[in-house]
Amino acid sequence: MYHSLSPLGKKCCTVVASSSQCPSRSDSFLFSGGSIGTGLCRQICRYSPEKIILFERAESPLYEIDLELKKSFPGVEVVPALGDIQDRQELYKIFEQTKPDIVFHAAAYKHVPMLENFPWKAVENNIAGTENLVEMANRFHCEKFVFVSTDKAVNPTNVMGTSKRIAEVLVQNMNNTQGSKTSFITVRFGNVIGSVGSVIPLFKKQIKDGGPVTVTHPEIIRFFMLIPEACQLVLQAGAMGKGGEIFILEMGKPVKIDSMARDLIRFSGFEPDVDIKIEYTGLRPGEKLYEELMTDQENVIPTDHQKIRVLNSRETDMSGLNGRLERLKAAAKNQSSDTIRALLKEIIPEYDLNPPKA
Repeated sequence: MYHSLSPLGKKCCTVVASSSQCPSRSDSFLFSGGSIGTGLCRQICRYSPEKIILFERAESPLYEIDLELKKSFPGVEVVPALGDIQDRQELYKIFEQTKPDIVFHAAAYKHVPMLENFPWKAVENNIAGTENLVEMANRFHCEKFVFVSTDKAVNPTNVMGTSKRIAEVLVQNMNNTQGSKTSFITVRFGNVIGSVGSVIPLFKKQIKDGGPVTVTHPEIIRFFMLIPEACQLVLQAGAMGKGGEIFILEMGKPVKIDSMARDLIRFSGFEPDVDIKIEYTGLRPGEKLYEELMTDQENVIPTDHQKIRVLNSRETDMSGLNGRLERLKAAAKNQSSDTIRALLKEIIPEYDLNPPKA
């Protein structure tokens, strides 16, 4: 059974992206021009919102999605806004001017190896940026706030996943704030096929160049989903959520990356290990052989939607954040990697600083 977004009615939506149906009349923001963010905006526009506001810090992606949406959806008022979720003043002005009813937040740095090298960027963007957004949504009495999370937040072994887990905690905690009129909702899923910087475009380029195709480990597996389906389900979960939930998207069976690489080589008319070599490069810092969608302390229950489940999880423990969040942001300002990792471990005890090497 597929839920409709019609219960949201004529609302204002905010899409924060790294970046089903939609409310019949809505304002929407896009924070960043990432794959999920642009996908959400395309799908929202198909349901004739009154206005969509594109909030993005990268000028060129903002310019491109602005042109695309204005051409494809002439009946929708598209408003581009160049800004950054790390800038509280910019966020305040946008929220004050537009007063959105619904926020979709998909803005994040996502590349695991990059954030292992620059952990302060994960703190500034994924954690502090999320903190800014939830505070603004609460301050301006948005009706719903939908946060796009990742399977890497579960039992994290890297800075990126840990930063997203802390963001989940911030979102859930704000839902419990006394007097808040906003329902804060999280949607957690795995990789999306064809997103910027993902493995399939990389493999295709390596095949075009004659190889080798690089795979980190012969046994590494990942969950995958198409971008349009993921965006559709995020919208559906946003409609279903009452506040405080972590929704899990049904990702199907995990895929072995080695098999994917070999299939792509064959589909391109070549023979693996004969025409195109496969080279195993070893797991990168912070990388796991497999990802999980829930911890041992969490269990899922079905919803009315066959591809969306909801976690029946333990209550959010905010004690780890007490006094540490400001220290974490100070460490990020000083670019102190060791202090950042130590504080991440204090806040999220399941963060594995030294995962076993395969």
